[in-house]
Amino acid sequence: MSHGFLTDIVLLLAAGVLFVPMFKRIGLGSVLGYLVAGVLLGPWGFGLIAEPERMAHVSELGVVFLLFIIGLELEPKRLWAWRMPIFGMGTLQVLIVSGLVAICARLFGLPWNAAIVVGVAAATSSTAIATQILRERNLLNTKGGSSAFSILLFQDIAVLPVLALLPHLAGQAAEKKGVSPWIILLVIAGIMLAGRIVLRHALRIVAGAHLREVFTAMSLLVVVGMAALMEELGVSMALGAFVAGVLLATSEYRHAIEMDIEPFKGILLGLFFVTVGMAVDLTTIAHQPGTVAGIVASLLLIKLVVHFALARAFNISLKERPLFAILISQVGEFAFVLLGSAQVMKMIDPEQTALLSASVALSMASTPLLLLFYDRWLAPKLAAMTIKQPEGAEVHNDHPEVLIAGFGRVGQIIGRMLYANGITATVLDHDPDQIELLRRFGFKIYYGDATRLDLLEAAGAATAKVLVVAVDDQEDSLEIIDLAQQHFPHLQLVSRARNVGHVYELIDRDITFWERETFESSLRMSTEVLKTIGWEPYSAVRASNKFREHNIRMIYNLHAVRNDETKLTSAARQARVDLENMFNGERETLKSNPDGWDVQPEP
Repeated sequence: MSHGFLTDIVLLLAAGVLFVPMFKRIGLGSVLGYLVAGVLLGPWGFGLIAEPERMAHVSELGVVFLLFIIGLELEPKRLWAWRMPIFGMGTLQVLIVSGLVAICARLFGLPWNAAIVVGVAAATSSTAIATQILRERNLLNTKGGSSAFSILLFQDIAVLPVLALLPHLAGQAAEKKGVSPWIILLVIAGIMLAGRIVLRHALRIVAGAHLREVFTAMSLLVVVGMAALMEELGVSMALGAFVAGVLLATSEYRHAIEMDIEPFKGILLGLFFVTVGMAVDLTTIAHQPGTVAGIVASLLLIKLVVHFALARAFNISLKERPLFAILISQVGEFAFVLLGSAQVMKMIDPEQTALLSASVALSMASTPLLLLFYDRWLAPKLAAMTIKQPEGAEVHNDHPEVLIAGFGRVGQIIGRMLYANGITATVLDHDPDQIELLRRFGFKIYYGDATRLDLLEAAGAATAKVLVVAVDDQEDSLEIIDLAQQHFPHLQLVSRARNVGHVYELIDRDITFWERETFESSLRMSTEVLKTIGWEPYSAVRASNKFREHNIRMIYNLHAVRNDETKLTSAARQARVDLENMFNGERETLKSNPDGWDVQPEP
């Protein structure tokens, strides 16, 4: 059935709205909901969208935006620290999986050149699916999560040489087209060296206009422009967007850009998953169900075993290995490109392409199901193994006074402070490496996601006095707070805040005890700087206290007008003037009272 472009968009959005909440509600995840919606809409489902390729280019922007946002979260130093897993684990993963799958394909009758192409295609993983899961579960900061992402990066980097070798594998003369690899390297190096300065300067000029829509357009220009440049050079668009994100990771505009891009990313990434679902050839699956099932099972088995072995070789903890292996177990989007090119070059016939493409799509759909198996069966067993409770022992609710959700940098300091004063808090955390250590010091530990109501109840939220929300992820933090306010209204909530935007969300929820994670430490450091350059200690401390008072007052003032661009700009300017006037007045006060802390001159 043929429709106009707008009708196709309406059908895609309607399918997403219908299926995704339903699949989330039954615990199968949003990705599988999008895939099923695509299958039903596609040419082999109800045929409501007969030409899914019309959506392909638009939907690819979802992956581009996702990689850009992930790049925003990774500073260049942190990325450099990942060089070993990127080039070590990444190289081994591609070579080993490609080799094993190529051997299997050769045994089933494919010629060597076609078997190698199938092997390389099978070695790729879905950047969209894996990185979406990494973000949803806040796994990028774990060793298993960062290793999985490193392998995905290497696979994107490997796109160019693999495509360049295809004509040679097909026995054809390589066409002299495209950009020289040396030019590509020079362009990328130039972007890395000068891009940060140029982008920051451009963003500062646009931000100075104080027009939100123009800044949003600039954000989109940065992402789409970098992706388009990389595509012209023959490099992965997603990789180009990731580089742009890394360049802006330390920029003062990072959070504003992320908020502008996030809505587009979510919609377009969902559209991408729908188009993958539309690529599932139900006719091929119906005609050869045993063959397709065998191919999918073999691919998953090979990749899971190889990934588990790599995790062990690179010292990823036993508890993280299953999730690491599952995250990149599916075959990726690049496989469709490789298989299509191999068909054009007559290395494989159309029937084989359809069979393999259907298997690739089903492997993608398997990931949410494997994660469901992991969450409901494997993760609890691993947690039990980690805790090593005596046989028959049960964890009882001892009516704790304090619960701490998240035992990272912030939660650890709070927990140690309480412990040193005779108060042993109950901790909720999803990092199993912390559990055994904390149990030795008498902490009650609940392994799992603190956004779960049943976990909060089991930990004693119904009788506790204080809940400290110290988790790293802002969305998880707000979800925990919403859950606590709804079900445990008696709890006094004390929350860590990542940034001013997070503070605004906390103020909206009437949270009065919040603290930005770097504010007080920065203020203490600035006080020491003033002392070091010759200020009297009491002068430095008073300046620090005045700044704190002013900053908190400014946050509440800006919060009140944050949705009005004109008032927000005016309030920010006035806050700077007030701060300057306050310090000028303070300086005069100190001149007339050089020996006192807060002694004011008599009138």
